[in-house]
Amino acid sequence: MKAALLLWPLLLLSSSGKKVRWCTLSDAEQRKCSELSRALLSASAPSALSAFTDVLHSSSQHSRLYRQDQGSCVFSVVVARKGTLDIKGLKGSRSCHSGARWTSGWSLPLGFLLSQNDLLWDKGRPLSHAVSEYFNASCVPGVGLSSPALCALCQGQRSYLRDRNYFCETSGGEPFFDSEGAFRCLRSGIGEVAFVDHLAVLNATESDLDEYELLCPDGSTAPLMASATCHLGRGPGRALLTRKDFRKVAGRFITLAQQLFGAEGEEKARFELFSSAPFRGKDLLFRDATQRLRLVGGEEEEEDVTQVLGLDYVSLLQGLGHEGPSLSESLVRWCCISDAELHKCEEWALNVHSDPLVCIQADSMSGCIERIKKNEADAVRLDATHSYFADICRLVPVAVEDYGPTFAVALAREKGFGPRGLWGLRGRRSCHGYEFSPAGWVLPSRHIFPDVSGNGTSGPCDLSAAYQDFFWKGCMPGQDGGPLCRVCLGAEAEGAGKGPSHCAANHGERYYGNRGALRCLLGDPDGRHYGDVAFVEHHDLLQNIEHERRHSAGGALGSAPSSFVLLCPDGTQAAILDGAQCNLGRVPPGIIVSRPVASTKIHRFLQKFQDLGTSFQLFQSQNYGGSDLLFKDNTKRLLSAINGNFRAIIGEPFFKMAESIFNCTKAGKNHPYYK
Repeated sequence: MKAALLLWPLLLLSSSGKKVRWCTLSDAEQRKCSELSRALLSASAPSALSAFTDVLHSSSQHSRLYRQDQGSCVFSVVVARKGTLDIKGLKGSRSCHSGARWTSGWSLPLGFLLSQNDLLWDKGRPLSHAVSEYFNASCVPGVGLSSPALCALCQGQRSYLRDRNYFCETSGGEPFFDSEGAFRCLRSGIGEVAFVDHLAVLNATESDLDEYELLCPDGSTAPLMASATCHLGRGPGRALLTRKDFRKVAGRFITLAQQLFGAEGEEKARFELFSSAPFRGKDLLFRDATQRLRLVGGEEEEEDVTQVLGLDYVSLLQGLGHEGPSLSESLVRWCCISDAELHKCEEWALNVHSDPLVCIQADSMSGCIERIKKNEADAVRLDATHSYFADICRLVPVAVEDYGPTFAVALAREKGFGPRGLWGLRGRRSCHGYEFSPAGWVLPSRHIFPDVSGNGTSGPCDLSAAYQDFFWKGCMPGQDGGPLCRVCLGAEAEGAGKGPSHCAANHGERYYGNRGALRCLLGDPDGRHYGDVAFVEHHDLLQNIEHERRHSAGGALGSAPSSFVLLCPDGTQAAILDGAQCNLGRVPPGIIVSRPVASTKIHRFLQKFQDLGTSFQLFQSQNYGGSDLLFKDNTKRLLSAINGNFRAIIGEPFFKMAESIFNCTKAGKNHPYYK
């Protein structure tokens, strides 16, 4: 594997700019650092950068910064002797970890165990105490003296003198430090399971391949070399850290050092930047697997920790809190996507008598995913497509809406619509709940554009563009302008087609959602903004039609259920009650999602609220001026999904369809979750 940025020492620059001081962690690193200094002088490097010194430091704690990027990420893998352990039964085992607070050896494994509700972390306790009770004994270099059980397996030299004590330290003097050391801990028989990054097993011997295996999240096992498909998550690799005011100078130094001594350096014969063998060590100063160093941003470009680490990894670190309880065990922050949802959420909060509820607002379901990733919100209800996005973002399911089978249907007025069914839709006006919606975007595509999903055919590979080309105009909230925003109305107070709510992917757009798509089909009071076909869910059709007849002054007046038909995939038509036979596919249920470290809290909150019961109607939206606010109105109850996975809940057919679409379309390739 080629690593783009896998560094770990701390780079410091003096205020004079004349010295570059590099922090080393062992005698071997000190020797390599001194040799680099001599090589720079011999290569006649610029005087401002050739004054290179090294500072020996006994620990790497607080000296790492991470970078998430293609090529620089690492997989967290779990290694055990074949046939000895199952990932769902690690409690009570002896564990080896690369280091405390390390991506692969601590953060991702603990995030996984917490998300599975296997590791229990109570309020008011340091996380390290919960971990020490979960495992029988461990070696977690760098964890500190507060949890002796987490250092019980370590083998480093003990001394009362700080400079000579290597026991359970993050330095080369602790033989079980780093991923290689954790694997050594397992090989020695002292530990039973090792949490390491995938690079540690890439150089496994034939004997290792025969004796050890990876433990996968689903309970299965895999060969050591199968880390790409059997891992606990992907985290950013190691990076170099410097003071902000010396960033430009540090950048010039790194560029020069790489130009001279990198993998393709001009002076590589004199000194190899990414080789540790001459100094009888491994991964000294830099990871030996490094191919090149990539500077973060340009000289004028700022990049904060969130950008460097990645939002999902930052939220994991915030949840774990490194040490001590940073998660509020009571406060629940629910994400809303419109003023109407916020109103309902606030009423909900007033009726919660257990844990406090706070309502957070975003502009769309995608916006809520971002806010949850950033630890600015805790939970939201998502449709199946956005749940697929949540899976990519490593959020987890907490609960599932319980209602009967729901199908996507194509609804049209009987009058004036020919017998060609779906085949007669080209050039017509269309109404969709919103972009990416299961019933309005995903499921119709396989009937209208059978070749759109990127299955090696000659069909189009941009679903949103294909819809725009197929229909004359319409309303698909969430589209960034274009013909499928022309029929949209926006918020009533803004006037038709005006203001920030126009074509927005939330309830501020009057044509948003199932009822909004029906309203689009019926048209506004002026009779100008209407569609010829609406792609909706069939479960509440009769109720929505009746609601529009009573409350709308537009085209709904006089529209009886008998004046509508369903357009079937085979070209025939059917009555609106025949959705089970005439449909475009089954719509998976809505899912409540959260971050792994907050999932237990959200699950407990929802369970308490449902079990205690109040007069507040959680699955009713009529009093708040909308429909399907926060949850689907036809939901009977929220079912637990705390130990489930998105693929199983969504269903294999829909999941594969979404996977195929988003692996193909520009909408998928350009979506932020794929970057």
